[in-house]
Amino acid sequence: MAPIAVASRWLPLFRLPIVWCSSPAGGLRSRNGFLRPRYSTASLPLVLSGSEVGTLEVRHKSRMLKKKIEFLGIKTDDSCVAGLFTHLLCPKCKGGMSMESCLSFHIIQDGGFAMWRCFRPSCGWAGQAFADHRATMEGMNLMLKVESSDKLTAEGIGLEPLGDKLVLYFNERRISERTLRRNAVMQTSQAVIAFTYRKGGELVGCKYRTIDKRFWQESGTEKWLYGLDDITEATEIIIVEGEIDKLSLEEAGFRNCVSVPAGAPITVSSKDLPSAEKDRAFQYIWNCKEYLDKFSRIILATDGDSSGQALAEELARRLGKERCWLVRWPRNGDSNVFKDANEVLRCLGPQALREAIETADTYHTDTLG
Repeated sequence: MAPIAVASRWLPLFRLPIVWCSSPAGGLRSRNGFLRPRYSTASLPLVLSGSEVGTLEVRHKSRMLKKKIEFLGIKTDDSCVAGLFTHLLCPKCKGGMSMESCLSFHIIQDGGFAMWRCFRPSCGWAGQAFADHRATMEGMNLMLKVESSDKLTAEGIGLEPLGDKLVLYFNERRISERTLRRNAVMQTSQAVIAFTYRKGGELVGCKYRTIDKRFWQESGTEKWLYGLDDITEATEIIIVEGEIDKLSLEEAGFRNCVSVPAGAPITVSSKDLPSAEKDRAFQYIWNCKEYLDKFSRIILATDGDSSGQALAEELARRLGKERCWLVRWPRNGDSNVFKDANEVLRCLGPQALREAIETADTYHTDTLG
């Protein structure tokens, strides 16, 4: 039987593509002893469904992305499809002496852009390429912020339960597997820690951390405090400087704790407090304002170094110093103090950490230093 010819024609953007095909109208006819199909003179349009259109659009975007990153030396294969993470050879470090596939490559679910990062400590090359007109970004140790129009899910961004290697990493910091599960700490397929940010039980963001302390985020444009759902029923709260410190406080018996999502400033700003709309570095405070407004006592348990104390001052300026208390970490020798909650937990144990929180001082600017 002769093949049925199929031709495709696309209508303008946002309309359904129509596939035109000849359709057998009367089965087969015999001519000179050979069978051949008999066709009607009319062509019948086959309209693709919305899901089929979406699939075709994603494939088209993925092809565009792969063409763009070819110029950077990234060689993709058939396993590089939207929504999945793939290990490729890094064109910068070539995988080191072992030539390992150390480049984590990912095209987001809707095909809008691709991102990559080399997880070899001596390399760290990372970047993003977009399916539209935006320029490709690439460099060493980029802080990548990933945005997607789709609702975040752990499966959608490639998260999985913590493996034995990372459970051991946390256990060495005296954080139990039970605490990790309750806080939904997960990992990527490359064994990168994933702290899931949740609001009302919904995943609203994710912060990634490698064992050698590289950080990047995957979220929408909003910033939130980590552990927000743990303070909805609390009467007072503790604010710490990192997710691991929040987990450490839970080991000492405190669940009414949240962590800031970003690092501390180097110094306290000498400028007047900006408006909420312009206060970009502390946008998470304003986003969580309705949660924070009800508390008359807020304990600031930031790091003991100068940056941590600067963060405490900036938080107190926004929250109101009259309702803030400041934690003084125990001394570690004659001149130094322990750096943070996790260091106190690891070196002195949960009871010492609990005592440090319970003996926090009322906040005064002259107590800093």
